[in-house]
Amino acid sequence: MQKLSSVPTEDLLFIFGEGKYYHAYHIFGSHIEKAGVRFTVWAPFVKSVSVIGDWNDWKSRDGSCLDGGDYLEHVGKSGVWTGLIKGPKKGMCYKYLIETSKGKLLYKADPYAIYSEKRPETASVIWDLKYGWQDQAWMEKRKTKNHFKEPGNIYEVHLGSWKRHPVSEEDPDNIKCSEYYTYRELAESLVPYVKKMGYTHIEILPVMEHPLDASWGYQTTGFFSATSRYGTPQDLMYLIDCCHKSGINVILDWVPGHFCRDSHGLCSFNGRKLYEEMEHPNWGTFKFDYGRGEVRSFLLSSAMFWLEQFHADGIRVDGVSSILYMNFGIDDEKQKRFNKDGTEADLNAIFFLQELSRMVGQYFPEVYMIAEESTAWPLVTYPPDDGGLGFHYKWDMGWMNDTLRFMSTDFPSRSEFHGLLTFSMMYAFNENFILPLSHDEVVHGKKSLIGRMPGDYWRQFANLRLLLLYQMTHPGKKLNFMGSELAEFIEWREYEELEWFMLDYEAHAKHKDYIKALNHFYKKEKALYTNDHDWSGFTWLDADNSGQNVLSYLRTSSGGRSQLICVLNFGVQTYREFRIGVPKPGVYKEVFNSDLPEYGGSGQTLSKTVTAKKIPMHGQPYSIEITVPPVGGCVWKRQARKANNK
Repeated sequence: MQKLSSVPTEDLLFIFGEGKYYHAYHIFGSHIEKAGVRFTVWAPFVKSVSVIGDWNDWKSRDGSCLDGGDYLEHVGKSGVWTGLIKGPKKGMCYKYLIETSKGKLLYKADPYAIYSEKRPETASVIWDLKYGWQDQAWMEKRKTKNHFKEPGNIYEVHLGSWKRHPVSEEDPDNIKCSEYYTYRELAESLVPYVKKMGYTHIEILPVMEHPLDASWGYQTTGFFSATSRYGTPQDLMYLIDCCHKSGINVILDWVPGHFCRDSHGLCSFNGRKLYEEMEHPNWGTFKFDYGRGEVRSFLLSSAMFWLEQFHADGIRVDGVSSILYMNFGIDDEKQKRFNKDGTEADLNAIFFLQELSRMVGQYFPEVYMIAEESTAWPLVTYPPDDGGLGFHYKWDMGWMNDTLRFMSTDFPSRSEFHGLLTFSMMYAFNENFILPLSHDEVVHGKKSLIGRMPGDYWRQFANLRLLLLYQMTHPGKKLNFMGSELAEFIEWREYEELEWFMLDYEAHAKHKDYIKALNHFYKKEKALYTNDHDWSGFTWLDADNSGQNVLSYLRTSSGGRSQLICVLNFGVQTYREFRIGVPKPGVYKEVFNSDLPEYGGSGQTLSKTVTAKKIPMHGQPYSIEITVPPVGGCVWKRQARKANNK
């Protein structure tokens, strides 16, 4: 429940200025009270701040907050302005009218607004966060779980293009053309789909308010405002509530690295640099000034807001590399900056990220923090007390780049690039990794995943099935962008829905069935997720068989109670009577095969069960003889011995 606002106290404003106020949204922004609506905003070094909106015809009246006018009162020397106004009500729009020190008038949306007008309008909306959550059991249960030991198979979603309403033939103006599904419609369609397909998590591209659809939410204006494109804040709460009731975790993308330059937003908020430090050299946005305590309080409170008010299970921090490096995107040596130690590390940014992880650990230790960090920055997933940044997981961009480069290579040349498949295991346990095949890999001319695959139509599908089996059996949690289960040949387009009609074609329908089976297989087999982050969960059988383009390895669950033998063939030949080392005697059963006819495969197989022989192989005391399918993989598991009933 939202805390009732009050006049900011001297103690709270001190903490705010120190960058330690994690709940700044309790006092900043607009808050509905019995006597009216209290507005509080940080705007130092200005002449005046007033609130204009629907109730006063967007004009600032003369007067002060003491006699009920629209002007806010400056609190001491804090740069904070506050006032209780009697006219506004829930649902009314407003902005701050700021008179700068030079007399210029600025019309600004509320940085702490919890609801905003639907674009292209830009005003803030007076609102509350009252909602009757039904996920109490989920919230209590998640406190008892160790997410490192739980399955992590993430379905990355852009809400505006997963599905859209069709064009109505009765609507000549196409009003419903490309109309978004609302949060509540997504709760009734997306959530059961994700559950049925066997994913464990939904990661949502930023739902924080943003003016440009084509930015996908990564150029934010409302860091506390759920975008009104899909409904109200309560509607988003309902979507998350439904996810939790269906056993699905929710990860929210969050962008504390930069903000867009739109005039109604944070840019030059008081007529000069306030929230920003400098313009981002690549994106035309502005980087936050992490050296300002008030800016750190703003960002930390934003993260806390989505965890506390919206029950997010995880936060994925976008563009961490751009935050960490002072010269990110700067090529001109003359423009580069260095810290007091002579390096390019942004010490203020490091302090901010460490404070972020400490805050989350203090208030929500069960929530996971994920870093999209694309360089070799050390200790991203180590505790701040050990010199780390404190994240729980890091996207493995190296695995993604190497793997996609290999899978895009035509079959005759694959032997010479074999090392691209094995190199990831050289560093696999240096951090806690997520293996991402994200939205970034299917846009801007990179082609769709299946569009990268070489060979004819059959081999393209076989290659894609193999890629995803390799991802699923490789150590690390998994992430795939929506549409990969449809094997779309076009790149992702944010302005239209996924190509669901592709399921009318047999190959694409079978591929979707394959993804569903693979997802459920992953959840079933503890060897694939309980031991993701150290060598006890992974053993090479043969990493060097480049001549045949075959990889083989063991995956082992925590405590060694379950073990899988994974054999992946990245070549086009079928290998019969292929001998592979196994650790124990007994009967081994094929528990998964990407080459089955129901998935579109060739159906090459020798037997579903084989008996291990005492023939040492691959450093193991026993071995089995199997058929390895072309451009495919198979997974084997030792069967428990039946009890001897006498």
